[in-house]
Amino acid sequence: MGSEKNLHVKINVDLELNTSYQLIELLKELKDIFAWTYKDLKGIPPNITQHQIALDTLIPPIHQARYQLNPNYATIVKQDIDKLLVASFIKHVEEATWLSPIVVVLKKNGKFRIFVDFKKFNAATKKEPYMLPFTYEVINIVAGHEVYTFFDGFFGYHQISIAPKDQYKIAFVTDWGVFVWVVMPFGVKNGPPTYQRATAKTFHEYIVHENIFK
Repeated sequence: MGSEKNLHVKINVDLELNTSYQLIELLKELKDIFAWTYKDLKGIPPNITQHQIALDTLIPPIHQARYQLNPNYATIVKQDIDKLLVASFIKHVEEATWLSPIVVVLKKNGKFRIFVDFKKFNAATKKEPYMLPFTYEVINIVAGHEVYTFFDGFFGYHQISIAPKDQYKIAFVTDWGVFVWVVMPFGVKNGPPTYQRATAKTFHEYIVHENIFK
């Protein structure tokens, strides 16, 4: 499907032709409610969900040195950091309580992905008691329906902000300085429970067996 903004979606070729046409028309009608790029993201209001970080006070903060970066990866990493800065997902700081290094991983598709090594930071983070639903219970609830629709949360984690008081805790060091996350990054402890809470609150009125999401 294209539009004046040159937007595209992929539709399963096995979907009935008439259903495909109906879906395309619906998406055209509602195209303005979707985030097609990171610039379109509005973020989840803090009153619904905001990621907070509780640390074990018995574990002293650790300032890890940056890992030596392969010169061939430097351009890729810098471009990624610039994108995060433009999107206001991160911000530059002069100092921070914790410092974690970044790593570059080669994916199966040949592309590179940049991660922050939160291993030591996560070890000092207290576990969130929020319970995730059992997969089999969710499957049993949706089983038996004729049609299923799946929506991928576009930059789902990055739509959840980090509490301002906790941002200085989640910093990472690069060749271009120190940055802190303004939104929730991948790999941080308690990310899944925070995301699940946001999902449960957002779709609260549509969840029939809401007890499994409490």
